[in-house]
Amino acid sequence: MLLAFLLLWVTLVKSQKVGIVLSGGGASGLTHIGVLKALEENEIPVDYIVGTSIGSIIGAYYAVGYTPEEIEHIVRATFFQSITKGDLPAKYDYLLKQRDSYASWITFKFNLRDNYLKNLPTNVINSIPIDYYLMETFTGAANNVGNNFDSLMVPFRCVASDVLRKQSVLFKKDDLPSALRASMSYPFYLRPIAINGKLLFDGGLYNNFPTDVMQKEFSPDFVIGSNVSESTVAPDDDDLYLQLRSLLMNQTEFSPLGENGVLISPWSNVSTFSFDNAKRLIDSGYAATIRSMPLIKKQIQRIQTKEELKKKRERFRNYQKVENIVFNDLKISGCNENQCSFIRKSLFYKQAPFTLKQLKKRYFRLASDDKIKNIFPVAVKDSVGDKYSLHLIGKKEKPFYIDAGAILSNRPISEAFLGFQYNHLGKIGFSAYANGYLGKLYSGSFSKLRFDFPGRLPFYIEPSFTYSRWDYYSSSALFFDFLKPAYLVQEDKFGEVTLGVPVGNVSQANVAAGLTEWSNSYYQTDLFTRADTTDKTYFDYWYVQSNYKINTLNRKMYPTEGMLLNARARFLEGRESHIPGNTSIDTTEFRNKYRTPWLQLKLTFDSYIKTNKSFRIGIFGEAVYSTQSFFSNYQATILSAPAFNPTPESQTFFIEAFRAHNYFAGGLKAITTPVRGLDIRLEAYVFQPVLSIQKKSDNTADYSTPFLYRHVSGMATAVYNTAAGPISIGVNYYDQYEYPFSFFFHFGYIIFNRKSID
Repeated sequence: MLLAFLLLWVTLVKSQKVGIVLSGGGASGLTHIGVLKALEENEIPVDYIVGTSIGSIIGAYYAVGYTPEEIEHIVRATFFQSITKGDLPAKYDYLLKQRDSYASWITFKFNLRDNYLKNLPTNVINSIPIDYYLMETFTGAANNVGNNFDSLMVPFRCVASDVLRKQSVLFKKDDLPSALRASMSYPFYLRPIAINGKLLFDGGLYNNFPTDVMQKEFSPDFVIGSNVSESTVAPDDDDLYLQLRSLLMNQTEFSPLGENGVLISPWSNVSTFSFDNAKRLIDSGYAATIRSMPLIKKQIQRIQTKEELKKKRERFRNYQKVENIVFNDLKISGCNENQCSFIRKSLFYKQAPFTLKQLKKRYFRLASDDKIKNIFPVAVKDSVGDKYSLHLIGKKEKPFYIDAGAILSNRPISEAFLGFQYNHLGKIGFSAYANGYLGKLYSGSFSKLRFDFPGRLPFYIEPSFTYSRWDYYSSSALFFDFLKPAYLVQEDKFGEVTLGVPVGNVSQANVAAGLTEWSNSYYQTDLFTRADTTDKTYFDYWYVQSNYKINTLNRKMYPTEGMLLNARARFLEGRESHIPGNTSIDTTEFRNKYRTPWLQLKLTFDSYIKTNKSFRIGIFGEAVYSTQSFFSNYQATILSAPAFNPTPESQTFFIEAFRAHNYFAGGLKAITTPVRGLDIRLEAYVFQPVLSIQKKSDNTADYSTPFLYRHVSGMATAVYNTAAGPISIGVNYYDQYEYPFSFFFHFGYIIFNRKSID
């Protein structure tokens, strides 16, 4: 009898099965990693795993053979942090398709055929990076076991929500990346996806702790539950989020484990989408599990040694062969024939097979096109071989964009901005864009047409026209009746045609040709009245140029990460006309005087080094070489000379000392971020002209002795980066200005349409 009892006990222990249930809860679900880590360290077996929302993706990592340490490394990596916000690391951005930077706060996309409700955005973040990442990470494991979740290293289940039928949807087979994507589609944050004709949302809406799924599907002997879901809170009339949450979510029971289970509830008091607290959350899950370990070990006699688990994991992961995925076919749905042709030419070059690694760069190039709203990838393996087919569900973006913005400032440089864009996606991409600025300092407009041609080497052709008016007199901070700054009004009209090609993902090269009328109205003396007439200089010229640009900066103004490198070579030739005013010493008028053609080379470099989490150093450099000759007078010469404008504010001043035909300049930036979104910036620059442009007694220009003068500028500012734009307050310093220190306060982007002379 004793021997029979011992044999029965050994059999029961060896057959004892343990299931893990992982709740939803947004970023709080990172605590599940610590739970799994503690269980492994204590040799507690995991025979089944069920998850919802964030619990589904953590559970899936474990089910396909990732160790808790590997999962921790993934979720703490910059890439994972980026995709949870809908962003991509800079190396996957595609500069060729990026929209130009303007002063817009917000972009509203709409379709005239839809009503206003349908034109409202349905999600906060871009889902394309997450969609691709899930496919890339899980498709190999799932396809190699025939998309049967029971055949994964750990049998797995996850749930999503069908809001039309008001019920949970269980996934135990089919495409694993799609199942995970559906399970984590948090309403209004991440767009839902359709599977088998059902539009599916986050699994936590109807079942945020699926212990019932665990019992029904696997009937384990013991269940360990990890719960970090928020309890239901009664909404009030001012909290729209809680109102919607209460309408959508069902109340979930979090303690149905009974005597054959244990519930672990780690600390997880972080916001739903705050994934940058990963380390603290993982440690919390680990500590909570260790506290429950005596109770767990009391119930679970069976162990799984680290060596056994390692061998099991290695067998499964060797079987995946993810690196050998090769796509031999591409199938596209969700768009018309011409749109599908554009997508196919962007991905499937001459019908040649491509690897998963090759697809990644092509995929994000395509996704960066502002005429594409969404592309959802599914990798399907041939049932009789190792060949894969890529199935894409494409959706074009709404055809109309409206950009709105402004600059609000204590200085008289405030302005309004409005932009409009029309997009069309066919065999080639087409867009038409126009904008307008209206303000004291700057008023202008820009319009362009753009034609995008897909292929192995995509390229674009872009004709454009720009009109700009700069009034440095009316916008001066010193504009009072008793203090008159130098009068200067510039008008710039130019048309240009550009041909651009990519050079890698984050860089591009282009060539351009243009015609320009550049006019300046000014006085050559400070002694003038409103009744006096100005001197006018016109410069009509044509130019050709080539430009190479790398840009990985994280913001279009006040960046803190990445690098910008811009190299330009330009050749131009033109005619100068001069009409003197009644205060001019030189009363000779002339028209269409040919100027000597000149060559101009310009190199700009801006880079940021992260020393620790809250401190960065920026390095800025710029150099200009030009064979430019003098104009008819000093003022016309200095107006056409290249200017050094290293800060946003510096564009709004006209300071003669920071202009030269040939110069070197550089600066350092110290940036600290005491709290999220707030940057404190200290910047200092040195401007070194090779030959300073000086004014002679007859109002003509001449050069100084080489390297005779150098000038210093700087800025100290606090910048708070809002969703609409930066709010900045600070002080400028220019050593050659009449009043070297100037205080400023701005809300918005100090970004203008490009000058032809720049």
